[in-house]
Amino acid sequence: GRVALISVNTNFFNTALAGEQTPRVKGRPGINGLRLDEHIELPLEELQHIRRIAEATNINASREITRKEGYLLDLKDDEAEFGTYKFKAGDKPRLVRTVNKNDMERVEKAIYEASLQADQVLISIHSHQLSGDKKENPSDFLVEFAHRCIDLGAHAVIGHGPHLLRPIEVYKNCPIFYSLGDFVVELYNVEIAPHEFFEKYGLDSAHDTVHALLKKRSKDFTVGLMEDRRMFLTVIPCWETEDGILKSLRLMPVEAMKNGNKAEEGLPRRSDGKFICDYLNGMCAPFGTSVVLEDDGILTVKW
Repeated sequence: GRVALISVNTNFFNTALAGEQTPRVKGRPGINGLRLDEHIELPLEELQHIRRIAEATNINASREITRKEGYLLDLKDDEAEFGTYKFKAGDKPRLVRTVNKNDMERVEKAIYEASLQADQVLISIHSHQLSGDKKENPSDFLVEFAHRCIDLGAHAVIGHGPHLLRPIEVYKNCPIFYSLGDFVVELYNVEIAPHEFFEKYGLDSAHDTVHALLKKRSKDFTVGLMEDRRMFLTVIPCWETEDGILKSLRLMPVEAMKNGNKAEEGLPRRSDGKFICDYLNGMCAPFGTSVVLEDDGILTVKW
């Protein structure tokens, strides 16, 4: 068979985005970016409060001048700004993220084109955004995006970015992995670092070592990705389909070495699966899936 892979990224500087080619302007190489349109909704009374603070502090003065010069669109009556943050009137406070229409159309076209030649179309998406206050929770837009891709013909959506496992969902007989975490975690293996990195933590790159830098950043090796067991957990998924129907979804539990000799730290090893099974079950229930640890140590996903 043949597999098509479409890779998308939601975390990037706009200058990294590939530029469209036109008859007058040459195209620019870059990433397949998925931009997000973001605003915060507030009740009208609180929106007025934001406007008063903005006016009192002149935080919007530069943007307002730019807007009068025609370089920014006018705000609507139910909209307000506070610096680069955009607000709209709503029933309750909430952060709203939606996928940029043009970027979504580009992904939709790629899925359509891929389906002509590929037996399986896979979507890989790098996304750090979260919902609520836990890194494990995928953002609402990511759930909508994954569903949309499958509605259009993709067979699986594979997420990564936040450095930990996120829920697994089965939507229309297609698996969605909102994040598979990290397979290799070697953040302490860097040998050099930019001067600005040292400067950020009050150190001098001319005299201080990378060891001293990482020690200070991690508060004497007590915080950070390398000190959080969740970041060392991942799974290798294997699924089988027949006539487009998902028949089985199995996961090999993997845990990177956190302690031991320095050469092995952060490298993947087969896990007994108990901790990963419980961890996944704690987050998968809202998505209608559960995970069972089999006698052979493999995890079976139920939906």
